[in-house]
Amino acid sequence: MKAKGLLKKIAVAASLMLGYTSQSSANNVAITGTSVSGSNITFNISWDNSWNTNLAPNNWDAVWVFVKYQDCATRLWAHAGLSTVASDHTAGSPLQADPVTDGKGVFVRRSSLGGGNIASTSVTLKMTIPAGTYNYKVFGVEMVNVPQGDFELSDGTSISRYNNITINATSQSAGISAATLGGTSVTVPSTFPVGYNSVYCMKYEITQEQYVEFLNSLTYEQQASRTISDPISAAGTYAFSNAHRNGIRISVPGNNSALPAVYACDATSGIENNSDDGQNVPCTFLSWGDLGAYLDWAALRPMTELEFEKICRGPLPRVAGEYPWGTTNITYIYSTLAGVVNDLTASESFSPATNGMCVYGVASANAAYGPLRAGIFATGSSGRESAAATYYGVMEMGGNVYERTVCTANASGVAFNGTLGDGTLLASGDANQATWPSATTAVGIGQRGGQWVSAATYVRTSDRQGIVTDAARTYVFGGRGVR
Repeated sequence: MKAKGLLKKIAVAASLMLGYTSQSSANNVAITGTSVSGSNITFNISWDNSWNTNLAPNNWDAVWVFVKYQDCATRLWAHAGLSTVASDHTAGSPLQADPVTDGKGVFVRRSSLGGGNIASTSVTLKMTIPAGTYNYKVFGVEMVNVPQGDFELSDGTSISRYNNITINATSQSAGISAATLGGTSVTVPSTFPVGYNSVYCMKYEITQEQYVEFLNSLTYEQQASRTISDPISAAGTYAFSNAHRNGIRISVPGNNSALPAVYACDATSGIENNSDDGQNVPCTFLSWGDLGAYLDWAALRPMTELEFEKICRGPLPRVAGEYPWGTTNITYIYSTLAGVVNDLTASESFSPATNGMCVYGVASANAAYGPLRAGIFATGSSGRESAAATYYGVMEMGGNVYERTVCTANASGVAFNGTLGDGTLLASGDANQATWPSATTAVGIGQRGGQWVSAATYVRTSDRQGIVTDAARTYVFGGRGVR
């Protein structure tokens, strides 16, 4: 999600407001032409390979759209409230804007059955913010709808797996005992999201461009918590490491622990935010504290490990040893393989296509290795297995970078009750949600789905070898969220 072309415009909403035109791109979402009139913010949105189907998987994709506004006096960014009344928002055909009860954003999606690319379409949202003089940014995160329903848990084969049970409405309303779950788990209460209820899941892992936009809306102190290098470091200093395809660096240093730094993507070290700077590569080196902060800021939440299996398997019968794309086929792909073309660009791809392609098992610490572009194996004509997609169309739930999930292995994990992020962080830069696992210790957080270094067994949908506390920042950690 990259802001381009700053354009100032005067608009009135009880007092003068400062408008802002920006462009955001997270893999293939573009948000352009932003303007403000009164309490309404208008922009154009487009994205590729959208769908709304009443056939299996009987779901749709959407873009989670939220707005941040910057006070021109304090230069601090805040999360804009949006009306919870559907009629207060408008979207041109073929789209609709679905509000949410907490007013933290809207889901923009197809209003009727169909599929294909969404051309640039106007959307107008009604904000609920105090009068003032502001700059604005509109953000879009691609999501996939996962409907409510029963699903089978575990596969009878994977390591440290749960017992073979079915999750249904009773599982959610009554909770699940430790003996029923198995797999070295504690009892799960009815407040813990077990995967039965509907949810939206991020279609892709958090990209470097998305993390840059996040950093650029924080205070100096918050930035210092969410990166390795101090924000006051010299221009060109990498926020984490210029290795393993991570290219986030300081473009303009912060000042005296007060003015925040400006960050950019520069994986190829030269012209910042160039077309080959890794904007669409999943962000690595994210600790649980970093991921939790991003999710809170975006008004999302972490997924649970039971939701992880539901998102992968859907309502289909379990398959012993299956991967997130529903079969036992897996094809070893890595970042320096000859078939990888257009390296670090938005069109990075791999050929020839084959089933079960996955970035895993690289037994080397060489800095050239790392995750590949989010959604790299999906095309307009690919099927589930050749795109390595989950039942519902979520990409790279196996391999690339670990999926951080709230686990059922301890009391800290099952204390999670599905509380959503509110768009606001603590002054320290940590998430402010009391029921989320600790940002410092990460107790209650585990890893699912494997990553670009791990063995194939870790990639399996039901494998729980990674359900161990790890608060570190390393090159295999990234993540995504749900709502």
